[in-house]
Amino acid sequence: MSYHVGYWWGYILFEFRFFEIYRSSEYLYLILDGILISSGLTIASGFFGFIIAFFLAAMIYWKFSPLNFLAICWIDFIRNTPLIVQLFFVTFGLPLIFEYVWPFWAHALLALTINFTGYFGEILRSGYNSTPTNQLEAAYSLNLNKITIFRKIVLPHTLIKMFPSLSSQFIFIFLTTGIISEIGVNDLTHAGLYIDSRTFRTFEIFIILSILYVTLSLLFKSSLEIIFNRTLKKRM
Repeated sequence: MSYHVGYWWGYILFEFRFFEIYRSSEYLYLILDGILISSGLTIASGFFGFIIAFFLAAMIYWKFSPLNFLAICWIDFIRNTPLIVQLFFVTFGLPLIFEYVWPFWAHALLALTINFTGYFGEILRSGYNSTPTNQLEAAYSLNLNKITIFRKIVLPHTLIKMFPSLSSQFIFIFLTTGIISEIGVNDLTHAGLYIDSRTFRTFEIFIILSILYVTLSLLFKSSLEIIFNRTLKKRM
């Protein structure tokens, strides 16, 4: 009986050891490179997506016809199509139409930026429209022009109220960046799949990937809160 217990205990320890990927510097480099690529693409696409979404939401808020109609159609279209469909269209559809060649990471950056514009645009639009009416009426009674009201009242109120939604959407899209491995981008998920195909340590690899994604998400959340508290909130 003691023999069988010792055997099974030894078998469990052997199966659940977590050191396979550390035996090769290549695997560690792939994971580090995947972290940098996933994080870099998310930050860059989030930045560009926010800038574009700002103008899309402004077009809707100011009712610049027909630009406001086009902005509404764009936001609704992006929010009602899967990211993977957008990714494949940008990667394989647009190059056929416009006859250009980009590296896969550039296609991923464009697709993620497009996806950000739809969700950020809707969040900002909701924030613009949620500005308290009494604040707007007070501003108009002071004879402030529309640009000043938007810059001093509407925009600060929107960023403060919608910051949790913006940061949550940013982290959510970061967590979906594993999809870009489908087009050959060497992101964190792609690195994990590659290592798994060489070591067959599936459980170990995906536990490590889960821990890394959780850690990076918490770092993004903390960084966004620090930036907001130290810069935007003080100025507002």
